[in-house]
Amino acid sequence: MLAETVCSAVSAAGLGIAAVTAYRRRFLAATRIAAYALVPVGLVLTGVVAWVSGIVFKPSVWLGFGLLGVAWLLFLTTRAVERRGGGTRKERKAAAAAAQRGAVAPTASAPSLGAGRAPAAQPTARAEPAASEDFSDIEAILKKHGI
Repeated sequence: MLAETVCSAVSAAGLGIAAVTAYRRRFLAATRIAAYALVPVGLVLTGVVAWVSGIVFKPSVWLGFGLLGVAWLLFLTTRAVERRGGGTRKERKAAAAAAQRGAVAPTASAPSLGAGRAPAAQPTARAEPAASEDFSDIEAILKKHGI
């Protein structure tokens, strides 16, 4: 009963503010304020307010929310441990068995060059461009702007 009265008072105040706003010829804002003001009365008439007030004051509902929170924390904890531990139990057992057998990753082989072709000689040092060539574009831009 108290929640319905509060919602009605909030709606009446909102509609009053909307009327003042419309009097100032700000019709778009007044319409928006009126829409927000009608929401609490609509919630009362649909029964949402009674449903929410029934939920808030029942200890069994709060116990249910607490259990949902605990379940959520357990789920997040198991996900974090699973990511940190390297996957599922089967994956960890397979990795341990491979380590016991002495499995070593094969080394990379040389790239195949084709039949009868000798590798091309790699240049050891690159020719350095002259310092004046590096800044020629920049100098041209600066001269263009008179700097």
